[in-house]
Amino acid sequence: MSAAVVDFDYDVAGGLGAWQEGLRSRSGLTASIMADRAYLRADLAEDAGLAGLRLLHSGGLHPLDGAPLVGDIVLVDCPQADDAERMDMLGLGRCVAKSGAQLVVSTTFDSLEAVFGCLPQRAVQILVAPSRSERLIALGRALPLAANRVRELSDEDRMALLRLTEEIAQMASRLERLTAAPSHALPSVAQASSPFQFGETREVRRNEEGSERLLRATRPALPDPRLVRRIIRQRQHRAHFFDGELFADPAWDMLLDLTAARVEHLRVSVTSLCIASGVPPSTALRWIGQLIDAGLLQRVDDETDRRRAFIALTEKAADAMAGYFAELGPMPNVLV
Repeated sequence: MSAAVVDFDYDVAGGLGAWQEGLRSRSGLTASIMADRAYLRADLAEDAGLAGLRLLHSGGLHPLDGAPLVGDIVLVDCPQADDAERMDMLGLGRCVAKSGAQLVVSTTFDSLEAVFGCLPQRAVQILVAPSRSERLIALGRALPLAANRVRELSDEDRMALLRLTEEIAQMASRLERLTAAPSHALPSVAQASSPFQFGETREVRRNEEGSERLLRATRPALPDPRLVRRIIRQRQHRAHFFDGELFADPAWDMLLDLTAARVEHLRVSVTSLCIASGVPPSTALRWIGQLIDAGLLQRVDDETDRRRAFIALTEKAADAMAGYFAELGPMPNVLV
């Protein structure tokens, strides 16, 4: 779907443009754009300008002469799996992580696995077939994080940056209302893996002599995966009768999917988990990042292909899910 044409003059007319320029000149916040599609480079440059960023570099996804021109925020278009391999060969993810910059990568659902596998876990936002509003929202999130690496930013500029972030969010919300389209959840597809160990956690304690010994503390077993899969189907079935957004709960839907997969000894790809979440992929990826930060999910690299990664429950999350279902007790027909 093509992006709607929106007049942004109302923002500049309200005085936004003047302190945008002031913030750009004082803070030194910059943007780099790497996109093979010329029209998209122009759109990204315009978005960066609206965010008060000075454009440091704009070009294709190819090696640069000399040192890479990495701005405070790096915008990359990576629509094909081959592009992900090129990005990996350039070492862009490592370079951005080392510099402390924020990376925003646009890709397609078909190429998501390749892109996710070759990028670092932190300081990265991955957008899947993003609308302009989603790109603006991503810039709004990246701005305060990028500003942290600019030590000379004054309190006045930080307040201006906060106002600018709010303005970007408002513009994105307006665009979202104009371009919103319903999304439909699809069943998750998991992949076979090696078995896990369940029903046990380990704790190290010291005896009276001071030596350590390993104790096994039992925890409730994870629920029958058939029960969890039935709960997932019941939750998805509501979308046949109601607007799915009324019941959107991506964190819980992903935790349920991963709980069943863990008992079934299956590995779950990031694309599969995005589908299981029932929300657009870009939104699902943000939730995955938050759940990783919260210590509930973990990224598990593929031993046979370093460009591929899976998502799994942490022990903390597995304990919590086991305890939750144990607390509920038998529930053959309960919708959770």
